[in-house]
Amino acid sequence: MPASTVITLRFESRNGQFRLSVDLNTQFTDLLSKILDNLPKDADSRTIVLSNKPFGGEERLLSSLKGVPISRVGLRHGDKLYLKYDEQPPMNGHTTVPLSTTAQPHNSSNRLNGLPILPTEDPPHIDPNPQTPATDTGKRPWETVQQSELDNRLDKQDGKIIRRRDEKLCRHGPKGMCDYCMPLEPYDPKVLEERKIKLLSFHSYLRKINSATNKPELKSSYMPPLSEPYYRVKPDCPSGHPPWPDGICTKCQPSAITLQAQPFRMVDHVEFASPELIDKYLNFWRASGAQRVGFLYGHYEEYQEVPLGIKAVIEAIYEPPQIDEIDGSTLQEWGNQKDVNELARLCGLQQVGVIFTDLIDAGTGDGKVICKRHIDSYYLSSLEIAFAARLQAQHPKPTKWSDTGYFGSDFVTCVVSGDEDGQIAITAYQVSNSAVEMVRANIVEPSADPAVMLVQDEEDIDETVSRTRYIPEVFYRRINEYGASVQENAKPSFPVEYLLTTLTHGFPTESSQMFNSSNFAIENRDAIGQSQELKQVTEQLGVKGSNINGQKGLKSVSDFHLLCFIHNMGVLSRDEEAILCRVARTHDLGDGFQLLETPGWATLLAILSESGERPLKRPSPSALEPSDGYGFGPDGEQLAKRFKGASLK
Repeated sequence: MPASTVITLRFESRNGQFRLSVDLNTQFTDLLSKILDNLPKDADSRTIVLSNKPFGGEERLLSSLKGVPISRVGLRHGDKLYLKYDEQPPMNGHTTVPLSTTAQPHNSSNRLNGLPILPTEDPPHIDPNPQTPATDTGKRPWETVQQSELDNRLDKQDGKIIRRRDEKLCRHGPKGMCDYCMPLEPYDPKVLEERKIKLLSFHSYLRKINSATNKPELKSSYMPPLSEPYYRVKPDCPSGHPPWPDGICTKCQPSAITLQAQPFRMVDHVEFASPELIDKYLNFWRASGAQRVGFLYGHYEEYQEVPLGIKAVIEAIYEPPQIDEIDGSTLQEWGNQKDVNELARLCGLQQVGVIFTDLIDAGTGDGKVICKRHIDSYYLSSLEIAFAARLQAQHPKPTKWSDTGYFGSDFVTCVVSGDEDGQIAITAYQVSNSAVEMVRANIVEPSADPAVMLVQDEEDIDETVSRTRYIPEVFYRRINEYGASVQENAKPSFPVEYLLTTLTHGFPTESSQMFNSSNFAIENRDAIGQSQELKQVTEQLGVKGSNINGQKGLKSVSDFHLLCFIHNMGVLSRDEEAILCRVARTHDLGDGFQLLETPGWATLLAILSESGERPLKRPSPSALEPSDGYGFGPDGEQLAKRFKGASLK
């Protein structure tokens, strides 16, 4: 029986390994197309070099082996050759594009949960993490990302906790220092215990891990200490296999997930600028008994109660279009969300969180409500955690300390519900970074039981065979009935407490709210008979017929809901809106008089003046003569119409 002339050769490059079945009589140059199929698309075929060793071996340019069969060099079955090549230079400033443009399903990198997107599918609901735009200088993401001014200030602070000299333990003079009085790091456990702080602030946690990652005394290059969790199959695997779901290896598949409580929180405190904000927000529930969702607009400041802490200061609550019911709310399409966000930006604000109610009257007649959320039930349901995770994924935090340029989110979630005493109370939360990634990767889904989260199956019965997902192993640790810490598989479900971080909340001791007027109606409250009309704008700005009270108008524009209504009218230009928002924010009379001189404001007042006047009714000829019990005033209007207190029965 003649020996087989087909052998298997192994090839290795900097992108991984692959195998080819070749005939001994085949020439080396005939392998070029097969080799290029296993190399990146930008590999230059003219620079491919073959070698028998990874370093220091004999190297031959593949194009120089024309006419040389494989059998001539003595290669045997299973031998390995090493490849070297250069990338093709960009053409006209752009990378080369493959010639093949046939319709193919999108690869797995285009879907957040790792599933291939079919041509008839809708795009995913959660936007992927924003990528830092590429620059001509080829800088890395953490070198080009723009942090907030607050993060830049906290980065420059020392953060250490100053301690006074201990009269009992310190043996040195007033200018000395020892272990009992030296400053402590902001992440020191003693500081957390003394101040009763449950979790580290983000910048304290950053100092803790950065001290171990980057040590200036070693004079090593800077490495970002933060890295966001990634539980999806990595696209563009260097091993050379087809992309997921056609192929997978240990380099691109996600590792097993071990759930544990997050030791830090991105925001430490939520501060409402005024109790009136919550009171007006709760008026909808008081009038209808239905729940309500609102988005929080405010800004971030330093929080002095926590070392290097951050607090979210809430200045306004905007209620988007929604369908409210006794047991929840359904958000509808928010058509003017970009306009509201832009208006908030002109006021120096941004969207910092979401708030929703979960209130049921206790029926006792004293204003008490039922306590649904406690230690024996849940604090945030699995559906609400998924909702919060989606919103946090849409509001990533830019930071130069992460290898992707983004880490976590400063977006907060507040719940208004009953406490154990039956009183209406506010609680503030954030979901962990692991929870955000698990929702983004479609690993978990809400359960009918609000206290547990379900882990998805790799195969869904309702989906087609081609739509497969990769679900890594998920574990969590708990204390069993014997008091021992044991690790358990999270399938099919696990407690939601592993995905939560709690925040503190409160009100300022001295109110310094930005908007000092709150008389204008809140938007999207038609269900309880409240609507925004021009008549209300006329009254609030002090427009009565042809008389205009400019001073009253300047003071009353400091209302976020009024600003949104004026913006929707489309009367003011962009520059005039900027002046209006500056007047509402700073209450400066100089800017106010500048606003009065703008043509857009004059047009607005003219519209309000015309809409506010009621034309006099023309009397009928038969009513010119007075009759018994009726008289006419000097303007011809019946006096009976002016009589207050009269009623028709």
